[in-house]
Amino acid sequence: MTEPSAPLPRPRSDLTEPPDAAGAQSWSNTLDILRGRMLLHVSTAKLGSVRPQLDPRRSGLVLCGKDAATKAGALRFKEGYAGPLLIDPAVYTVSAATEEQPFPCDIQPTLFLDDPLELSLAQQRDAGVTLPMTPTGYIRAEDSDALMAAVTRVLELDDPTVVFAAPVDVAWLCDDESVRQLIAYLRMVKGPKAIMLGGQMDPLGRYAKAVGHLKRLVEEVPEAGLLRTDLAAFGALAAGATFTAFGTSSTYRHIVAPGEKAKTGGGFAKSPHVLFPDLMAFFLGAKIAERYAGAEAPTCFCAACNGVIALDAFTNIRGHLPAAAAAHNVAILMEWLRALTAVEPSARLQWWHDRCRTALNQYPVINTSIRQPGAFEPPEQLKRWNLTAPAAVNPPAQPADAERTR
Repeated sequence: MTEPSAPLPRPRSDLTEPPDAAGAQSWSNTLDILRGRMLLHVSTAKLGSVRPQLDPRRSGLVLCGKDAATKAGALRFKEGYAGPLLIDPAVYTVSAATEEQPFPCDIQPTLFLDDPLELSLAQQRDAGVTLPMTPTGYIRAEDSDALMAAVTRVLELDDPTVVFAAPVDVAWLCDDESVRQLIAYLRMVKGPKAIMLGGQMDPLGRYAKAVGHLKRLVEEVPEAGLLRTDLAAFGALAAGATFTAFGTSSTYRHIVAPGEKAKTGGGFAKSPHVLFPDLMAFFLGAKIAERYAGAEAPTCFCAACNGVIALDAFTNIRGHLPAAAAAHNVAILMEWLRALTAVEPSARLQWWHDRCRTALNQYPVINTSIRQPGAFEPPEQLKRWNLTAPAAVNPPAQPADAERTR
């Protein structure tokens, strides 16, 4: 699976050697490789399950995990993968950024490099990434000192080929003043920005204005991307984000702040999360099977299921089912991505709003069909996207008197 427009980087003999000069693309052309794409944010362990479903023209990979650099290098230089490829150092999952140490990267110095930030960037480049990403610590709510320190350090690099990772607590999107401050800081960085949101469960469902403020963020910050997310990957892309990345598991669909234990829907997940296309939400496979115990579950015709698997088939985490569920999920996401990118950019927010509204309308229909009111509940974020409609969707209401005279 290759992308003809993206030539393979040449491996370097050591980390101190600068990037290729001969035949290298300008940074803006390199960023164009990412532009308009929705990548997959995936662990190296799960890569094999989802890669066959990847759309090489519209997607790409963000690798996570301790062996991400090793796997990225193997993909590039041994397997010939030429598509967009990023490495997420994910330092924000274990350490918070501070004013003194905005990039708390625990990495061993070399003979020629001892700065953790520069060493991380060099190792990523050596692995063949499209662009390297900063190992930024988690930026807690209202910690403008840490955010400013990270921005200042990136400005000192004076390197627009670096993706500034901005893993911020979702509380930065809770009110107008906070988001205004965040936008001001991010606009100082000239190169691409990878915004990631932190918070338990469904971060964007926590605050009434969060989705609207996210749209404002990607509209007002040049070269802004949104990573480690879920439905927002489509909403942000529709709003004009340079690129986004959808998490292939719940771990990679949001950030849990360092020191916090991830909250779940209750109990140990004994079945994989399955994307229910009509409802635009993930449910445990066992839950879908339980709800459809007395009815015929919908057959899935995605590229992975191919019309031979029903949505109630993913009932446990044994054998091939987790990999099959992951392939199903990515196949559905790629279908949506192709549909979104087929729409003119000016009409994509309208398309996204219509899609969310249609999904919300399906909840009572499906619950009624299986005779279980409330069997499936829509995620709060889906409701937020539905309420954040383009202006044309909600024309001014006409006076009641005028309505009666028709």
